[in-house]
Amino acid sequence: MPEILDIARAQVLERGTGLDEAGVLAVLRLPDEHVPDALQLAHEVRMRWCGPEVEVEGIVSLKTGGCPEDCHFCSQSGLFTSPVRSVWLDIPSLVEAAKQTAATGATEFCIVAAVRGPDERLMKQMREGVAAIKAEVDIQVAASLGMLSQEQVDELVEMGVHRYNHNLETSRTYFPNVVTTHSWEERWDTLRMVRDSGMEVCCGGILGLGETVEQRAEFAAQLAELDPHEVPLNFLNPRPGTPLGDRPVVEGKDALRAIAAFRLAMPRTILRYAGGREITLGDLGTRDGLLGGINAVIVGNYLTTLGRPASADLELLDDLKMPVKALSATL
Repeated sequence: MPEILDIARAQVLERGTGLDEAGVLAVLRLPDEHVPDALQLAHEVRMRWCGPEVEVEGIVSLKTGGCPEDCHFCSQSGLFTSPVRSVWLDIPSLVEAAKQTAATGATEFCIVAAVRGPDERLMKQMREGVAAIKAEVDIQVAASLGMLSQEQVDELVEMGVHRYNHNLETSRTYFPNVVTTHSWEERWDTLRMVRDSGMEVCCGGILGLGETVEQRAEFAAQLAELDPHEVPLNFLNPRPGTPLGDRPVVEGKDALRAIAAFRLAMPRTILRYAGGREITLGDLGTRDGLLGGINAVIVGNYLTTLGRPASADLELLDDLKMPVKALSATL
């Protein structure tokens, strides 16, 4: 057994203390034959420090496309030739989407907007939308609206938004290669305000943007420092017309190494499967990840790409005897 896994067993599994950046890097560099051992240990860590339940979430876009930022992986940027164009979702459609999400057994419904940060029009839509959902659907409401001011953070708390998603996307050192219209530090400032407000923090990123394995380890350590409630782990699904549209997808084994490594860095965090897992891992790899540290999934489609049918993920969880987290447990 590689030494790093013995260290992780004593430190992470027994004491609940996550691996540091050097430890994460050692896991990311494990030879193929030891990946199953890392996944098994990550699964034991997840069961011990998080329990067997899996949190299920659906997402819907309130405003899709036409974003002024230049995130190189994103087809919603208005600066690239990708096919997504600006669309606003009306309130009845939002409520209907929340109902459909709740019908899958999901406890979390996230409203997403492709913007640098919300303007007054978007905040007004959020106020109306969140109130309408809360009046008709028994589900937690989360939001992802870009960078916030303190005033906007306070307003979201007042609306009853319980979790805020704002991804750092990648490590601090690699970020300027992916986004040039705002800084990593600006994202970090929003996350700090959200955490201080009492809202839950959801913060992850995308693997496969061209970062080195060292920068992947750096990213895991920076997330661990932030200590978010939830980390959505995306794998790049290259979008035509974006600067990263011709990048290769992450190798399945590398994706599984990353799942194990991120779990061993953050033993108590909700680690959520998000975009790109279908093309990176397929059905078998999806199962391996759920037995390797993942304890949450986004069901159905993502913002601009298709996911697995919700029924397929729910059947898989049933097969694996993993209970879906009940809403009452999240309140």
